[in-house]
Amino acid sequence: MAGSPTCFILIYILWQLTGSTASGSVKELVGSIDGAVTFPLKSEVKQVDSIVWTFNTTPLVTIQPEGGPMIVTQNRNKERVDFPDGGYSLKLSKLKKNDSGIYNVEIYSSSLQDPFTRKYVLRVYEHLSKPKVTMGLQSNKNGTCVTNLTCCIEHGEEDVIYTWKALGRAVNESHNGSILPISWRWGESDMTFICIARNPVSSNFSSPIFARKLCEGAADDSDSSMVLLCLLLVPLLLSLFVLGLFLWFLKRETQEENHPNGRCSKYTLFHCGNTKKDGKSPLTAQDARHTKAICL
Repeated sequence: MAGSPTCFILIYILWQLTGSTASGSVKELVGSIDGAVTFPLKSEVKQVDSIVWTFNTTPLVTIQPEGGPMIVTQNRNKERVDFPDGGYSLKLSKLKKNDSGIYNVEIYSSSLQDPFTRKYVLRVYEHLSKPKVTMGLQSNKNGTCVTNLTCCIEHGEEDVIYTWKALGRAVNESHNGSILPISWRWGESDMTFICIARNPVSSNFSSPIFARKLCEGAADDSDSSMVLLCLLLVPLLLSLFVLGLFLWFLKRETQEENHPNGRCSKYTLFHCGNTKKDGKSPLTAQDARHTKAICL
């Protein structure tokens, strides 16, 4: 039975811890740089002796509602801390990125055995700048342009969600994620791609990207292929033409040798006795040019 008091003490401590935690559920808040956020606090505690706000583990402000002073721990926060409408809710202005963190409030009262607590988690975001779009490696085959578009934010990429809008087809398409794969064939209707970046406090759009301008290389490659094909075919056709013309002239020369002037060769048979004493033929020069003489 010696262990019984120890068990009761442990149970009591756990009950105190769970009771204290139960009184303070966690509330998540978001804010933007240079903006303001209010930590809502509503308490049913009738008699409040003091309220203590802490940021992470550092005391932020202490107030005593019954005419007591408000003590701000750090001077830089004096102009940023306010309690609107005389309530207990804390308003923090001129937010900075390093204001993100955990905020706790404890309400002390003589009517309570333990302080009433609340816990908040604040995340401060930047206003998004204009997204930038970069193009990956481009493949142009048979007039089809295939590539990837990547959307990014230069600053403040925390918790950013990217969405793509593709406009220009019968049904406008959307795509989630920072990378958009596209395939566009030269000759199709032009398409427009827009990247939308969002975070919990702002959104922004990229400049429109036009498929026709983006894929000019596809048309250039197609034209280059046609030009290359023409450059290969023209010399080939010229060579065939010259070869055919050469063969035609060669055939014509052969025919003229066998059939001069398109007439059959003349074979004149005459006795050698008709030949003059000096060995010259009695034929005229014109007849001798087309006559083959056989002397007997």
